[in-house]
Amino acid sequence: MHPELDYRTFRFSKLNTGEFRHLKLLLYWPVFGLLFFLAERVLTARHYYPMYCGLDSYIPFCELFVIPYVFWFVYMVGMHAYTLFFDIRAFRRLMNFIMVTYTIGLVIFFLFPTCQHLRPAVFPRDNVLTRFMADFYGFDTSTNVCPSLHVVGSMAVMFAAWDCTRLQSRKWKAAFAVCTFLISISTVFLKQHSAIDVVAGLLVSWVGYRLVYKGDWAAVKNTFRRRRVKITE
Repeated sequence: MHPELDYRTFRFSKLNTGEFRHLKLLLYWPVFGLLFFLAERVLTARHYYPMYCGLDSYIPFCELFVIPYVFWFVYMVGMHAYTLFFDIRAFRRLMNFIMVTYTIGLVIFFLFPTCQHLRPAVFPRDNVLTRFMADFYGFDTSTNVCPSLHVVGSMAVMFAAWDCTRLQSRKWKAAFAVCTFLISISTVFLKQHSAIDVVAGLLVSWVGYRLVYKGDWAAVKNTFRRRRVKITE
């Protein structure tokens, strides 16, 4: 076990200690999941704004992109686990990035609900990947698509990898950049998102990057701390 975090000595009472305080950041995920479920299934909007641009018509459906699209889930969980065990500083910054960007996404979903009508009525081919997508379409709604959280999440993993002390070689950085690129474009080749959603995801990621990885996030937190101290006084 890495010396930074020994779970054999973990007790829930230690969540407020310096050694384990970062674990509380994981509580964001169930909160986000609940709010996203409300936006998708409960507090549905009366009107959704369709996301479409001319570029979408030139992008063909390609079922091969199921592979990077589904890999996103492994990508996200894997980086959370890796940083949690081996690089707590990178884990904190990863979670700060997630909390900033995914919260922005939620606010947009509630205030500006979007949808897309890009999914093919009939697949151009019949194979195991297209049958998987047919089932996936039946499960996944085509609403609240802008910004693409697939794009934001993959950018989160890439930035976290670039932030890890053990992953500083050019090969590792290039590998994560390629994975992030393939995951991001998979969203449009599977007709899960419009190109607009991808661009919006990149813009939200840029905001998160500026706040978390360029030092602005510390200034924001210090501002809130000073205000809280004044209120308590």
